[in-house]
Amino acid sequence: MSETSRFRSLEDGHGALKGAQTAWDMLSEEQMQKHITTGCEELDAILGGGIHCKEVTEVGGVPGIGKTQLGIQLAVNVQIPVECGGLGGKAVYIDTEGSFMVERAHQIAEGCISDLLDNTAHRLKDFPACPERLQPNSFLANIFYFRICSYTEQIATINYLEKFLEEQKDVKIIVVDSITFHFRQDFDDLALRTRVLGGMSLKLMRFAKKYSLAVVLLNQVTTKFVEGSFHLTLALGDTWSHACTNRIILYWNGNDRHAYIDKSPSLRSATTPFLITGKV
Repeated sequence: MSETSRFRSLEDGHGALKGAQTAWDMLSEEQMQKHITTGCEELDAILGGGIHCKEVTEVGGVPGIGKTQLGIQLAVNVQIPVECGGLGGKAVYIDTEGSFMVERAHQIAEGCISDLLDNTAHRLKDFPACPERLQPNSFLANIFYFRICSYTEQIATINYLEKFLEEQKDVKIIVVDSITFHFRQDFDDLALRTRVLGGMSLKLMRFAKKYSLAVVLLNQVTTKFVEGSFHLTLALGDTWSHACTNRIILYWNGNDRHAYIDKSPSLRSATTPFLITGKV
């Protein structure tokens, strides 16, 4: 299509400008928005119920704080059956650092199933087929794992997801662990890196909206020199901060782990402690 034809199409009301939505419709959608529990009541509380579907949430923090743990937890929790108050979905886990541990995923699945059987036994009586689905191996079978070894593989995988999501309609979360690893290691052209990551984030946002799923981007931290001293900040700086809807920062306060909502259009800034246990 020529430039003249493209502009003429827009002037006629076709193409990119169709599909207006009222503010009332938007409010109704927000009120019906689904969430994925983090497995921590306090964290769910400040998040308004959990990780939001149809949004991109960035989770950043220092090594060992629990980012991968949270990513695996969400890949398991998204599978909680609808009968038990969950989404009954599947997960895509894109691992750029090699930090995904299938043994840990199995352990988390066992913990999740144990909690469901303890807390929702009264509901399960009405759904005799549900307990049969509550098996750790069934949970692992619903996590689609992609191991990424370079930024070119990462770009190709994100591009491939469009077709994959069309075929796997039940996917309700995409976890990228971590979004920045290869781009910090292998990329020398910073301007090109910014454009490529920007395009990737737009695609992930579009997937979240189109397929009503949650996108969770795990991110590393770096140091930034501000007013005469170094401060920890999330990798890729302020430019990247616009690539997500919500931003959660995990940090240490003494020996305790805390989560802080750093950015969100709908959630107020809040902090809560959280724990990582052998069970979950």
